[in-house]
Amino acid sequence: MSHLIAPSVLSADFANIQRDVELINKSEADWFHVDVMDGVFVPNISFGFPVIKAIKKHATKPLDVHLMIKDCDQYIQQFKDAGADNLTVHFEACTHLHRTVQAIKALGMKAGVAINPHTTVSLLTDIISELDLVCVMSVNPGFGGQKFIENTYDKVAALREIIKTKKSKALIEVDGGVDLNNYKKLLQCGANILVAGNTVFGSSNPTETISNLKKQ
Repeated sequence: MSHLIAPSVLSADFANIQRDVELINKSEADWFHVDVMDGVFVPNISFGFPVIKAIKKHATKPLDVHLMIKDCDQYIQQFKDAGADNLTVHFEACTHLHRTVQAIKALGMKAGVAINPHTTVSLLTDIISELDLVCVMSVNPGFGGQKFIENTYDKVAALREIIKTKKSKALIEVDGGVDLNNYKKLLQCGANILVAGNTVFGSSNPTETISNLKKQ
């Protein structure tokens, strides 16, 4: 399959969120990437259920919800109710990861696991067959606009090998610092989904930027 583009609404204009959602609807983008932060797991707070519901009301494409929060298990049903199509939790935040993944899938959502830059991909070997996607953080989670961490290329390639060995169907998503200079190399290493925030919404022509990111 061709790769997917998931613009991060964390970089959208919150005063004009409906306008930006409709821009993504009309573009070649595939998903909306929605970052949820609690100020505990990461040093920032983003938005919660009311904003996700507002985005869902106008979105015509799936919501790819990325939880950068502790104690996510107690909120899984609420994220489903708010409109999440994919729900990704952090490896570093889940004590009983397998149980969390199964709870997400039981509600009909696609289940993802995100890993921080310092977390080795080999730690996912035992769970990879259960996952729909792995989100490789290419910046330290918590803030947009950070510099891309170069070691990400090696992590994506290593993860691709684990997926192949385990015959998993998991897709590889890369989140953080993705731009027009590095996206092709990420695809060559094995990435399937590219999250782009500032690169899209900071562009003078977001629709054209998305089209460029869709090119092989």
